[in-house]
Order: sequence, then C-alpha cells, then structure tokens
Amino acid sequence: MRIAFLGTGRMGTELALHLLPDHELTVWNRTASRTRRLAEAGAAVAGTAAEAVAGAELVVTSLFGPDAVRETVTAPSLIPDGVTWVDTTTVSPADADEFAAAVPTYVGAPVVGTLGPARQGTLGVYVGTPDDARREQVLELVAPWADPERPRGVGSGREAAVGKPLANLALAVSAQGLREALALGEATGTSAEATLDMLGSTGLAFIAGMKGPFVRGERSTEGGDFTADAIAKDARLMIDTVDGARPTARLAPAATCPRARSPGLARRGDRRRPRRGRLLHDPAPGRRAHRRVRPQRRSSGIP
Repeated sequence: MRIAFLGTGRMGTELALHLLPDHELTVWNRTASRTRRLAEAGAAVAGTAAEAVAGAELVVTSLFGPDAVRETVTAPSLIPDGVTWVDTTTVSPADADEFAAAVPTYVGAPVVGTLGPARQGTLGVYVGTPDDARREQVLELVAPWADPERPRGVGSGREAAVGKPLANLALAVSAQGLREALALGEATGTSAEATLDMLGSTGLAFIAGMKGPFVRGERSTEGGDFTADAIAKDARLMIDTVDGARPTARLAPAATCPRARSPGLARRGDRRRPRRGRLLHDPAPGRRAHRRVRPQRRSSGIP
C-alpha cells in the first residue's frame, strides 16, 4: 500500500520503520533531518506534507499534539476525499470529535507505551472509528507495532482518545509514587535496591520494574523514553477535559505535572523533572485548602 507518514519524531520514526517492509512509504517531517533514519531504511522523503500525501492510499500522522494536527492536516484540508487518515497523535476526546467531523475517514489510533515497546513491536493501540471495514483495515495495519494482545478496536475516535490519557495518567501518578517511595526509603536508611525489591509486592511493582534500571544506574537518562514536556502536554489535555466537563471537579496538577497549566513551558525535548509540593486537589468553593506540603530537597528521583 502507498502510505504517507507525517511526523517522524522519536515515536513516529519507530512506527514508520515497522511499516517499511510491507508498504511503499513516503515520509515528511517539519524538521527534515529527522527523516534521515527512514530515508536510509528505504523510505521516500517529501519536501512538504502535501507532496507526501499526493497519491497516497492511506495517511498516518504522528504529531506533537492537537494544534500540530490542526496546522498540518485539518486547516489546509490535507486529506484527499476517501483516503483513510490514521492519527496516532495524543489528542483529547473533544479534539477527536473535531477531527472526525472535519475528515469523515478519520481513525483515531493512539499508542500506549514508550520507545522500548515501540521498537519491540509491543505497544498497546486503540483503533477508533464507527466504520467497521476501516477499523479492521487499520487494526491490520498497526499489527507490526502492537503486542498481539493489546490492539483494541473501538467505535469512535473519541473513545480511542480516552484510552491514551488514562494510560498516561496512570504512568504519571505511579512515577510520582515511585519517586516518593525512594525518598521514604532514603530517609529511613534503606537502599534504593532494597526499596525496589519491597515495592515488588505492591501496586508500584510495574513502575519499579520499568524504572529500576535508571535508579540502579544501569541506564542513562540521556535521551530518556518519555520527556517531561511530553507528559506535561498530555496532562494539559487531561486537565482541560475534566475541567471542561465538571468545572468543580478538577484533576490534580501535581498528579501529572505541575507545569501542565503553562503552555509556554512546553519546549520539546526538555527533560527537567517537575517540582513537588502541590495540592492534590483544588479546594471546593467555600472550603479551606489543605496545608501544602513542602518536602525537603533530596536526591532520589526517576527519569
């Protein structure tokens, strides 16, 4: 199949590489140098998104966020009539509704997992569209990058868009839990290795296993698997979705990333760790806020 793949950042490149053996791939990225790996692997490189899409039987997008999708795809009416558009970008349910209304062939296909599972072809994938035939087509397309047990077809792009922020919320909360557990262990004279071992029988076992190599120094944080700005971007989607639906029930900024409410801080590739000490919940109207906890500076942390 002739496929246009738009957005070859770190995740997009891994996804596109899985498609190369079985498809004719034309790729495009705003920063042309980021297409180099795919070009070396045999993909054609287009100078513009429009050039990439010309003649394509299917279009895949893997962009930084919903604004990039609007700028690249919906504003210029990029997708030709009848051509399936598979969007792996993390967007909110409202964004998915907007894109589906703009492009009837829209299929929301967010992926769940980081670069390691992407390289290994063991990601989770939601595939959302009311078109049964199109859903089956895309489920087959994404199979090379998905764990055989983890592709999930759902009835709309909106439904697919719910799954990804739920997964990333769980990641953010458990990562913060691991950080605090390591600090508690340090404060009691317990080694990081012993703390990780004890967490093996708790609800933090999964994140302890995932981040253990970083804690032990077996892996460098250089490059990372998931940047602070990526989780901040996703956190803003979560916060906006909850605030928009139930203004009095706010999602905790600290449970995701304290920088999430400040769009100006979303610089791509920033790997700084977020600060702690925020309230878990905004106080309800008329009620006094709980005391803010300001932990002492400590060295234990996770990437």
